[in-house]
Amino acid sequence: MPGTSRMPVSLRQSIDSVKRSRPRNPIQVLNLNVDLIRNIVFFLFLLRWTRRALWKLKGRGLFGTLFELFTDARRILYGYFLRLPGVRTKVRAQIDDALTKMQAKMIPSGQTRYLSLPKEGWTEEAVRKELEALATMDHTRWEDGYVSGAVYSGEDELLKLQTEAYGKFTVANPIHPDVFPGVRKMEAEVVAMVLSLFNAPPGAAGVSTSGGTESILMAILSARQKAYHERGVTEPEMIIPETAHTAFRKAAEYFKIKLHLVACPAPSYQVDTKRVARLINRNTIMLVGSAPNFPHGIIDDISALSKLALRKKIPLHVDCCLGSFLVPFLDKAGFDSQPFDFRLKGVTSISCDTHKYGFAPKGNSTVLYRTAELRSYQYFVDPSWSGGVYASPGIAGSRPGALIAACWASLMSVGEEGYLKSCTQIVGATKKLAEHIRSHPTLQQELEILGNPLVSVLAFQARGDLNIYDIADGMSSRGWHLNALQNPPAIHVAVTAPVAKNWERLAQDLESVVEEEREKERVRQVEALKMGTSGKTGKQKAAGDTAALYGVAGSLPNKSVVVDLARGFLDLLYKA
Repeated sequence: MPGTSRMPVSLRQSIDSVKRSRPRNPIQVLNLNVDLIRNIVFFLFLLRWTRRALWKLKGRGLFGTLFELFTDARRILYGYFLRLPGVRTKVRAQIDDALTKMQAKMIPSGQTRYLSLPKEGWTEEAVRKELEALATMDHTRWEDGYVSGAVYSGEDELLKLQTEAYGKFTVANPIHPDVFPGVRKMEAEVVAMVLSLFNAPPGAAGVSTSGGTESILMAILSARQKAYHERGVTEPEMIIPETAHTAFRKAAEYFKIKLHLVACPAPSYQVDTKRVARLINRNTIMLVGSAPNFPHGIIDDISALSKLALRKKIPLHVDCCLGSFLVPFLDKAGFDSQPFDFRLKGVTSISCDTHKYGFAPKGNSTVLYRTAELRSYQYFVDPSWSGGVYASPGIAGSRPGALIAACWASLMSVGEEGYLKSCTQIVGATKKLAEHIRSHPTLQQELEILGNPLVSVLAFQARGDLNIYDIADGMSSRGWHLNALQNPPAIHVAVTAPVAKNWERLAQDLESVVEEEREKERVRQVEALKMGTSGKTGKQKAAGDTAALYGVAGSLPNKSVVVDLARGFLDLLYKA
């Protein structure tokens, strides 16, 4: 026909095929899209958990992964077991009994209690009289060197100076640097002095905090924010030694960070850096080492961690809160030491408590960074608040300028020579105590020092049938306030200036307590043999307060109960 063209058969068939393939109604299109989305979501879910499983196998190995699954399953099942009616009632009764005993010790009866404001204010003389009574309440004699840690100096002259400095700045608040310029100057100088002590490079920066826990929290927050802004990490993970301070676990819970604990095996009790390396993945925001750790006083292999951090381009935090102003002076004092500070290129942050061996009043610490940029990641700034632009360097807003003044006065008063002298005295006493345990006939047979402690903390466990927690209770009965450990069960002593003056008495009492426990064990074995039972009874029958708290070897059931005990203890702290 004129004006028309004939369509080829092949093209017409193709068009018909397309027409036939078109969905007949919109529901088919919707179903197709839903199926597609469902398949994509399932694929992403599968990819995510497959990746996590591979990371787990890479980090823990097959047997390690299976052991973790077994441990988790056992913990969950035991939790259900504790909820059974009969078991729950019995456990609650035991907890209540333990808390009643704690309350009797912590809150003596017969005291006058003040539960509301007095209608009329007291006279100054009345307040002073009550303060004196509170200060002289029955307590463990830290003044005589009977307390592990807690009070690190206690020298009268230094206390007087700190009190005077505190009094001059009682109302000062660093949040108002224009109102209290002297506090701003002192705080900046304290941070600068600590940076210098830890060989910080040019451009390094720091912040003062209320204590070691806040310093650690701020360093972790900085690392988390850095990973988020620079690498887009939204599921952060952190790798720490199992002996690292519990503040790292607290930070992981607060900031929603997945935590990997790495074993610190005997005989060195240092973190296993090979296991650390296997656990690193794209979500890792920080590696951690201690110098030294709290439980055993061991300095981790910071050099190896530094090399690993550099190679993987991951921040490395070194916790020197306990090492404080001792670790930097080990070399000068003639003691063995290990590299730990900013001279190692991989170290990006350090926490150091000035209120420990810096002898400042409690409530003073510092967190140090290799660069000012790292410090800025811990800042909080709100430009849109109706109260005006708000900015703070850390968790707290208002802070006590008086504590900063007392810290500055302490550092300036003691000085480098004073800290060197205290290092010689304190670390020297620690080494004498360690040598006494290793050489004394009874102590070397019954006790074993954990690892090779280089600073001021000394931990030891029982070698034979004696239960270390019974020894801890025996030392408590003689007026000593030492620290009980678990995993493995042990005792540690954090030697301070007061303890250094009294270490010989500590050694003598330890000898006596071990001898007493040996005799008790011999009697138990004789009685067991008479009854026809096994003579191995020592570690199975520890019955003192410490043993009741920690259990025979930190077993799972006792740990579950201890959580409730600890919460009850915290409640007692605020019971008037």
